[in-house]
Amino acid sequence: MTSTAICGSDLHMYSGGMPQLKPMVMGHEFMGIVEEMGSNISHLQKGDRVVVPFPIACGCCYFCQHDLPSGCENSNTDHYGPEGGILTEKGGGMFGYTDLYGGYNGGQAQYVRVPYANFGPRKVPDILTDEQVLFLTDIFPTGYTGVMWGELKGGESVVIFGAGPVGSMAVKSAILHNAGKIIVIDTLPYRLEQIRKLTGCEVILWQDAKQTVEQIRDLTDGRGADLCIDAVGFEPERNLLDKAKAVLNFEKGSVKVLEACFSAVRRGGTVSVLGVYPVNYDNFTLGQIFDKGLTIKAGQAPVHAIVDKLLKYVETGQVKLDDIITHRLALDEVAKGYEIFHKKEDNCVKVVLDPWK
Repeated sequence: MTSTAICGSDLHMYSGGMPQLKPMVMGHEFMGIVEEMGSNISHLQKGDRVVVPFPIACGCCYFCQHDLPSGCENSNTDHYGPEGGILTEKGGGMFGYTDLYGGYNGGQAQYVRVPYANFGPRKVPDILTDEQVLFLTDIFPTGYTGVMWGELKGGESVVIFGAGPVGSMAVKSAILHNAGKIIVIDTLPYRLEQIRKLTGCEVILWQDAKQTVEQIRDLTDGRGADLCIDAVGFEPERNLLDKAKAVLNFEKGSVKVLEACFSAVRRGGTVSVLGVYPVNYDNFTLGQIFDKGLTIKAGQAPVHAIVDKLLKYVETGQVKLDDIITHRLALDEVAKGYEIFHKKEDNCVKVVLDPWK
């Protein structure tokens, strides 16, 4: 490993939202230098610099062949299945993300083993630094996927809930897709100010759902946005009433951000769900979804299918990824990194770790 980062999804395990009973090396955003190879690896050699997509995919099964590597049929042998249950029949494997997704050790370490390396790792040009390409592992493909699902033609309005790392990458991706108006929602002024300075997008400080939706409609001719992206997931900031409801319904977290997306998007619009939702939720607003004729797309990013295209964006200077980094720490300071990222201290947006510092 030469560089690794802490992701918002890592916080799900850190906070206990995604339980993991056995020890596991965390981290699915990492890159490094090839030290050893299996006998079937022909496109890499020792010394190559590579970035590694966070899903683990074989490249040969039905889903890998249909650009859905997160549904790989072979990388999660103990817990894979078609149902998509809460504790059973999950999707393909992922680095450092619980035994439910294969139990693979992640990259917040000095070395990592990469299964199916004939399909996953991508070589990095020497002219690019680690920080320029590190986020090709997850957050840039994830943010890009949310916009890609919206099938923008140019000129549309895009609303992104969450100004964290994935939300920031969704803003950059909306710019690449020539969105006409980009609005970002968050509860933290410092994160909104950073993304506004970096991209020039409009920002709204979340006070409550009703007020936020009204502001969005005011900015979109009363109709709502063409595309809303949930880059928050099941662990938004919550009050005591939200928490009590979750306990009564045996739920984890809240769907308050997703509900705001359904209200803020226009009729016939699209909602992209990038934030993680690990369980089922009560009072899901199916009637509203039907009445408005919404399209909902959700899930893990198909990183393998788009990473080469995204690397070209970086190589040609069409997008800059490393400007969201706020903290650079040694790997042995990882506990500090998790603490400030989790508590959103010291204006933290993104932590990058050096395994050898």
